[in-house]
Amino acid sequence: MSAAPLLQAQDLARHYKVGQGLFKPKATVKALNGVSFTLEARRTLAVVGESGCGKSTLARQLTLIEAPTSGALRLSGTDAAHADKAQLKALRQQVQMVFQNPFASLNPRKSIATTLDEPLLINTSLTKAERRERVEALVAKVGLRPEHLRRYPHMFSGGQRQRIAIARAMILNPKIVVADEPVSALDVSIQAQILNLFMDLQAEFGTGYVFISHNLSVVEHMADDLMVMYLGAAVEYGDKKTIFARPLHPYTRALMSATPALRAADRRERIKIHGELPSPLNPPSGCAFHKRCPLAVERCKVETPRLREVEGRQVACHVV
Repeated sequence: MSAAPLLQAQDLARHYKVGQGLFKPKATVKALNGVSFTLEARRTLAVVGESGCGKSTLARQLTLIEAPTSGALRLSGTDAAHADKAQLKALRQQVQMVFQNPFASLNPRKSIATTLDEPLLINTSLTKAERRERVEALVAKVGLRPEHLRRYPHMFSGGQRQRIAIARAMILNPKIVVADEPVSALDVSIQAQILNLFMDLQAEFGTGYVFISHNLSVVEHMADDLMVMYLGAAVEYGDKKTIFARPLHPYTRALMSATPALRAADRRERIKIHGELPSPLNPPSGCAFHKRCPLAVERCKVETPRLREVEGRQVACHVV
């Protein structure tokens, strides 16, 4: 009997009520609109899409910062969407987050030792000596030295700060880590080191990653599975190798064609998307992508496509 997935999302949605003016009724923004996926141990799910597609909203759902408006979210078989306070406290230890800007996510007034010790002090019954031992061991694993523990965030480079942020995320041995653009603020020369660190820690601890990024070169290096999002919904979802080898959804094709490639054989014919991402306050009828899609037909304007199995992955498109 196979183990239960670390994470299961089924039709996960998050809607917000926003004001439009003094005399106008509040509108509903469907920031996340029915997303489903599964995450297994030791695997990485990459989530990609342009700004405003719902990636960060999804991250807040998965880290239990916000409750979903509807849908199901199960962590190691436990229903997180309807958990009580005690259950949520236990579940939050299983899911940690690494943010885009490591300097903004670290408290400038706390030493690295205090920053890493605090989660253990709050959430475990370890003694001071045991906490110190775990902190020192993890600091070594992320490539820092014991003397760094006495220093403060401003005394480190961007890459070192992100190593500290990763150590903080891993200190409670979480089952899942959500990484929101974790290398986009770093120099290119440092990015590969941080990505390799993520992969080394995953191999050692069996952690499942949800890796949010707009950089498809990074995604190709990191991911096992790929979910492409557009205006709050998944438009293509499946094995990374399958999708990179032959993207099917027109939006995925356009994203892939914009990725630079050093070798001429790897370059794709550029597909240009015209127009701007629609406002989530007033999304188009039918397929949300139809006004920008070169393959759109009349059906796309009136009927919203659902994910369906096509060539070994799921695609939400009427014309593929």
